[in-house]
Amino acid sequence: MRRTARRASGAVAAAFLVVATAPGAHAVDQSKGQPGFCPSGTGVTVVIDFQQLGGTTLVRCNPQTTRGTGLDAMKGAGFQVNGVQRWGEAFICRIENRPSAVEAIPVKGNEGYQEACLDTPPAAGYWSYWHAGNNCAWEYSQWGVKNRKFVPGGFEGWSFSLNATADTNPVPRVAAVRPGTEGQPCVAPDEGRPSSDDPDEQQPDLPSDPQGEQGRTGGRGQDTEAPEAAGTTARGTGTAALPPPKPRQSPSPKSAARDPGENVAFDGGQNAPDINQVVKEQSGASDFAPWAAAGLVALLGAGTLLMAGRRRRARDS
Repeated sequence: MRRTARRASGAVAAAFLVVATAPGAHAVDQSKGQPGFCPSGTGVTVVIDFQQLGGTTLVRCNPQTTRGTGLDAMKGAGFQVNGVQRWGEAFICRIENRPSAVEAIPVKGNEGYQEACLDTPPAAGYWSYWHAGNNCAWEYSQWGVKNRKFVPGGFEGWSFSLNATADTNPVPRVAAVRPGTEGQPCVAPDEGRPSSDDPDEQQPDLPSDPQGEQGRTGGRGQDTEAPEAAGTTARGTGTAALPPPKPRQSPSPKSAARDPGENVAFDGGQNAPDINQVVKEQSGASDFAPWAAAGLVALLGAGTLLMAGRRRRARDS
């Protein structure tokens, strides 16, 4: 009876797991921010370039008048983001559910790689983090998304990097130029200090090359330098506080300033489809599949309990 009960509880747990991992909505939140470039120097323009993942390049404005973190910029513009299990939103793993957990990313050496967002993604397939002042070239961020302040009137950029190196990481294909300001001098971004002195609010010191791959140090905008000095306990998993982040010793890649006339087609998100719908169509998955599987497992668990009860009554009679 105990063995049967354990089997039944396992079935119920499995059903819960299936339901918990059912896909949720990851469309741009239209209640936040506004589509397109910020019209003035008070907000921050956020550019999301899916690059080789495919799909529309998104450009939205977070009209926030006070300074905030890179994470604030993304969320305030209406973008849906997911961090990794180990570090939370200190390391962005998905933007608008891309790459999803079910799509294969052809990273070098593992053509069918799927991103589970448990730890930092591999150097061959991750979201690179950029920033720029208005009319300036895109520059790789030396700080993490939770511990650098965005530049008012400037730009925050996210570009998916696939099988690239520190020198070849693709910059966002939208020029960091607000319409109507073409030809004006570059407003240099203020980059180089964390946004908080609270260790729990700062980016953890992540290893520069956790997968054993070369060419990442100085070329991954979400990482920080000095992995040997990093704390081993993530926030919420122990008592040790994370040390303050440190900038890389090597210079970050800096792109040439783009001509706005060379911008790829982009959308402000108002016409962007639910990314889960796109992934479902590509994979042939169904919205009902997770719930059907959960229902089947629950029925199996109920059947097991019913049979166990009948056997028990038969023995007692």
